[in-house]
Amino acid sequence: MDNLNPQDIKIHVVAKSVTPRGEPIALNEVAVLLNPHDDVAIARRPLGKGVILQLPAESGKTERVEVKQRIPSGHKVALHNIEQGQTVRRYGSIIGFATQPIRAGEHVHSHNLAVGELHQEYEYSVDVQPLEFVPPEQQRTFMGYRRPDGRAGTRNYIAIIGSVNCSASTVRFIERRFTPEVLRDYPNIDGVIGLTHKSGCGMRIGGAAVEQLQRVLAGMALNPNIGAYLLVGLGCESNQIQEMIANMELEHGKRGQWKQPLFLTIQENHGIATTVEEAVRVISKLLPEVNDVKREPIPISELTVALQCGGSDGWSGITANPALGYCVDELVRQGGTAVLSETPEIYGAEHLLLRRARNREVGEQFVGLIRWWEHYTAINDMEMDNNPAPGNKLGGLTTIYEKSLGALAKGGSTPLNAVYKYAEPITEHGFVFMDTPGYDPVSVTGQVAGGANIIVFTTGRGSCFGYKPAPSIKIASNNTLYENLTSDMDINAGVILDGFSAQEVGNRILDEIIAVASGKQSKSEAQGVGEEEFAPWILGATM
Repeated sequence: MDNLNPQDIKIHVVAKSVTPRGEPIALNEVAVLLNPHDDVAIARRPLGKGVILQLPAESGKTERVEVKQRIPSGHKVALHNIEQGQTVRRYGSIIGFATQPIRAGEHVHSHNLAVGELHQEYEYSVDVQPLEFVPPEQQRTFMGYRRPDGRAGTRNYIAIIGSVNCSASTVRFIERRFTPEVLRDYPNIDGVIGLTHKSGCGMRIGGAAVEQLQRVLAGMALNPNIGAYLLVGLGCESNQIQEMIANMELEHGKRGQWKQPLFLTIQENHGIATTVEEAVRVISKLLPEVNDVKREPIPISELTVALQCGGSDGWSGITANPALGYCVDELVRQGGTAVLSETPEIYGAEHLLLRRARNREVGEQFVGLIRWWEHYTAINDMEMDNNPAPGNKLGGLTTIYEKSLGALAKGGSTPLNAVYKYAEPITEHGFVFMDTPGYDPVSVTGQVAGGANIIVFTTGRGSCFGYKPAPSIKIASNNTLYENLTSDMDINAGVILDGFSAQEVGNRILDEIIAVASGKQSKSEAQGVGEEEFAPWILGATM
């Protein structure tokens, strides 16, 4: 059963009885069994000692299990006795190994479950199926901004991009001059945003860290949601602006750029105050030009959706992520692009992703990422099971294997077409992967620098995430979270536990993507969240 993809689970409603393919089964409507061969069920609500779970005969286990201790909602209860060292399965796949004997009815969590050696044998491309694309005349559209180079944006920002932390305050001073009152005469501009960061110097010139930072900054400048940009530096930093322009091919006529890049340095402009005034003059001249771009109908095949999950819980892999996976499958059928990331949060589930790789080369690229992360964590005195975080564990997730199996579900079921480095330009359509850390702001920064023009972010604990220049749509995994954070959550996937199908919620997510891409503000966007979340991945030593 190791080869059962959790995506197979997403297509089924939580049922009251077992079905031939092993769809989720509600046990007296108080717990959910995801696969008849699983060793655990998930408590739908807190279970008290003495509650009896009636198991389906098809599970091959004792038909009745008495709960031995309180089980919190979203947490796991053992369905039979498990010996120390024995594997424990959820989603039909291994999520860990028992660290002590576990009795039927007991709570299964970090006190008695841990990661171990999986010894997985990888199979490449065995689950790849040909796709039936939606005919062009039947493709859905959104109201977006068509750029001169042909790309499509969902927003229309002017960006002030700092080359180094030394220019960060100056960037903020410039940004503050463009108040809502100043921008009132430019209704087609979503704002003037400042993108600042904590790096740009103390780095080896010509090294990997500088190259990656330049890739991020250039990618943000070229994101289709940016109508124009101004680079602002100090002047003496390791990350020299003119070198970045040349290295990242930002010159006129390259990388789809349609204008010569504008830049200023504080030292060449005689200090902060005069640099601010010059920047205000430059941007003021850009405002009418950027405002002239108006929304028009564009096929959703030109959407590039960044997929994220943060603050996951025990329900994320049952409700929100599978529903998003349904949405991704439909987006890909429409010719669009979805970008899965957070490499450390695929660890333990990579065998399922490799089975979907378009070819062996793509699969081996992904395996190379896994091996790099194993090395990277080891030399930094960490381990891959540093994940899940405390909040994830409170929500019911125990090991990185378990978290990864649920996280993978948001990637749908279509072939994996390409694997990209962090912030590398995304050129393939369909389902693709970008190497990023699991930390949400750093991960999203890479995806948006790669070209993503909208974000869908699932959460079980309540990550109130926003991002500029790409709007972020948040999906709650459970009803309690949605009710507690209605001002932050855009869609409630918890209704799947009430009988709605993952497909219905997935269609709702796609409708919301189209609405937000067309100008509707997401909940985080309406609150102005998004600039402080720009966080490039900083590699190596700071000198």
